[in-house]
Amino acid sequence: MGEIKSALELAIEKSEKYVISDEERERIREKEILQKVTGLFHRYKEGHLSQSEMMREIEKMDEKVRERVKEVLFSRWTDDLSLDSDPERPFGAMESIKGRSLNDIRKKFESLRSVYRNEIEGARQTLSLEIVKVLKDEGIGGEAVEPNVEGSEKWKGRIEEVNRSHQERLKEIKDALKRL
Repeated sequence: MGEIKSALELAIEKSEKYVISDEERERIREKEILQKVTGLFHRYKEGHLSQSEMMREIEKMDEKVRERVKEVLFSRWTDDLSLDSDPERPFGAMESIKGRSLNDIRKKFESLRSVYRNEIEGARQTLSLEIVKVLKDEGIGGEAVEPNVEGSEKWKGRIEEVNRSHQERLKEIKDALKRL
């Protein structure tokens, strides 16, 4: 009579047929690294993780994984730089990862951001005055009238125009960071 095999023995027999290739093993490792990076990135960005806690978590990793995580995390912070948001956290994270100051690039970014914000504010004031004039011409006016600048099509077009005019310099800054 034949031998009855347990489910475990059958599973082991079947799994012996499947061997993970080096290429597949590398894909799995890269996916795990990207998951770690995504977690660290979002937790730090949202303020749930301090800079020192982020670095402690990175330092706990195996050396090979740690270097890859730092590389991908630095790239994510670089790509995430925006003229609309405060650069303090991204630059702090990038400086920690690189272990050095990025003041030259930070100053260029902050200068560009200042020019950008001034143009946005100037556009807001100009458009606000235009809307008030149009409303006044239609007989609507007074102290309580607040023009809805952000709701106008003209505003959306102007914002796109200002963004486009600064994208090349922003790209240059990001490229300088990626070369580090």
